[in-house]
Amino acid sequence: MTRLTRWACTMLGAAAAVGAVAVLCGCASWTERETGGGEAPAGGAFASQTVDIGVVTSNVEKAAAFYTEALGFKEVEGFDVPAEMGKEAGLSDNQPFHVRVFVLGSEPTATKVKLMEFPDAPGAKADNAYVHSTLGLSYLTLHITDTNAAMERLKAAGVEPVANGPYDLPEGFPEGVYLTVVRDPDGNLIELVGPKK
Repeated sequence: MTRLTRWACTMLGAAAAVGAVAVLCGCASWTERETGGGEAPAGGAFASQTVDIGVVTSNVEKAAAFYTEALGFKEVEGFDVPAEMGKEAGLSDNQPFHVRVFVLGSEPTATKVKLMEFPDAPGAKADNAYVHSTLGLSYLTLHITDTNAAMERLKAAGVEPVANGPYDLPEGFPEGVYLTVVRDPDGNLIELVGPKK
């Protein structure tokens, strides 16, 4: 059952580092915003047990619509990374950028997906035809409560499963759990894992 915890946090290697490091590099109110104002777990090395994912997009408006309408994330206040900070921290080649933040829920520790776009310095598209096509982080897993409701939301947003979804997971996985794979507007793979109700 450990596979079906909160997130199997993976997506496009460099993009994940951008979002995580941008927060750690001194954006306003980091401690309160990122840890919900709480204390670090006793005896732990991390201030939060939640991992944030940074995703560089070719079109942040299309990506924002996908994450909210097709997947059900909620947008919250984002933040700016000035050019000098981006350069000094090693995040960007002297490119300023705005990070739009999307959360799974209202808990202070809810996982965040951070979307950003670099129109003056567009990145190269990764080969994400399959999870094995490119080395590095390859996909994002969302654990959902109702596959049927998720499929209705995807359909309303005009998003089709990649293939044969929802797929009934085989023996060895919890019974009655289904896997549906979709792609965001840049082709990144996203797994939706959960029961049907």
